[in-house]
Amino acid sequence: MDKPVNIVVGSQIWVGDIDSVWIDGLVLNINGEDAEIQTSDGRQVVVKMSNLYPRDAEAPATGIDDMTRMSYLNEPGLLHNLAIRYAINEIYTYTGNILIAINPFQSISSLYDAHVMEKYKGAPIGELKPHVFAIADVAYRAMINYGKSNSILVSGESGAGKTETTKMLMCYLAFLGGHAASEGRTVEQQVLESNPVLEAFGNAKTVRNNNSSRFGKFVEIQFDKKGRISGAAIRTYLLERSRVCQISDLERNYHCFYLLCAAPPQERERYKLGNPKSFHYLNQSNCYELAGVNDAHDYLATKRAMDIVGIGEQEQDAIFRVVAAILHLGNIEFAKGEESDSSFVKDEESKFHLHMTAELLMCDPNALEDALCKRMMVTPEEVIKRSLDPHGATVSRDGLAKTIYSRLFDWLVDKINVSIGQDPCSKYLIGVLDIYGFESFQTNSFEQFCINYTNEKLQQHFNQHVFKMEQEEYVKEEIDWSYIEFVDNQDVLDLIEKVQLFFLTLLLKSKDAFTTLRILLLSSYLIA
Repeated sequence: MDKPVNIVVGSQIWVGDIDSVWIDGLVLNINGEDAEIQTSDGRQVVVKMSNLYPRDAEAPATGIDDMTRMSYLNEPGLLHNLAIRYAINEIYTYTGNILIAINPFQSISSLYDAHVMEKYKGAPIGELKPHVFAIADVAYRAMINYGKSNSILVSGESGAGKTETTKMLMCYLAFLGGHAASEGRTVEQQVLESNPVLEAFGNAKTVRNNNSSRFGKFVEIQFDKKGRISGAAIRTYLLERSRVCQISDLERNYHCFYLLCAAPPQERERYKLGNPKSFHYLNQSNCYELAGVNDAHDYLATKRAMDIVGIGEQEQDAIFRVVAAILHLGNIEFAKGEESDSSFVKDEESKFHLHMTAELLMCDPNALEDALCKRMMVTPEEVIKRSLDPHGATVSRDGLAKTIYSRLFDWLVDKINVSIGQDPCSKYLIGVLDIYGFESFQTNSFEQFCINYTNEKLQQHFNQHVFKMEQEEYVKEEIDWSYIEFVDNQDVLDLIEKVQLFFLTLLLKSKDAFTTLRILLLSSYLIA
């Protein structure tokens, strides 16, 4: 951030504010390290000079569409510029060749129609207003003109609008490299049509977002030498498996569970779903229904999307049998057995859910009960079965549910990829990465560690290319410029990576926050 070395009496400045975070003001007097400030809301305050940042009084009232052209690149100035642009429905702003998007939380269809796509086709970046289409166009032109494959990284906090932005990028790339409608159902159509299926099984309501992606997605759009889309592949990462069994208050499990529970009565009867709110995996939070969301309608829409991507009726039945089986599995409870550290299925209701799970998964109920209540250990000489107490059996039950769901999701992705069709002879590709934002919950699991570590790596990639490499180039060319200060997160990565095996091994074994804290402190000491 810009340092306040050029601040004098009469300067327009930004100063920290408890209510507004930053507020503008005027310097009335300077006394050593202290400054007397008249704020825009009529207050007079005395603050340290080091807490002041210069404000551009001549900036246009409608903001600046490329923030590299701002007179002062400091945090309050950037935030103010974004805020005044957002107020006039300008949700996109450039910072050089980086696009900042602010979620409008409403549909703005006129911003993405065919007419707008045609305007941005071939237009140099910066010639038109900032737009997500301009970023996609730059990637496509670089591929065509220089034979260079590209990837577009969509990052931000949960609920920022990453998934919708990814859809817009793919729509525009399909517009540029797509085929004529007369050629039948095309690759680009299949990629776009796969979104409802992936969202049904990979998205869930969180506190901040009613349709939050709980997995990372990298879409490879493959092109031939003429720049036409020839194939595509969807790679997925870090599915949040723990959500299947454990959800926080005001959140929901994956959409597909609620869609199936809102299916027509004859289908719910086939899977013996009864009262959906009685299922343990769904009733852990005070949120079952969502305002403005019709799960029954979305169930039928998801089945239609499955038809489109080549998942037939029998396979759809098998998919929803697995989803229903997971719900029944979650209602199996265990009681303490006669022997120490042993357990058995608790009561008749639990036995009913056990038999329904076995029937839906087409396995033997006795074998399923044995697998849940006992742990198998394989040695070079023999196979040993060890009984589990009720808590251990419950952990085993939840582990099975998470594994089944994860395998189902992977199967769906593979099925979609087969339906879309990859081109092994493609000349170029443009990748679009849509991944979790940083997460910090009341209870954070190892999944949050992996998600946040991934985001720290992406942030370092950003720092490396936008700050470090650029400024190294300025030094080489002896350009007179003011060094841009930025927060370098390399120390965070060093904390994890320089003692990787030791740190990760202990973290996997740790069972509480106190143990994890001790590991972090010890790791910090080792790095130092």
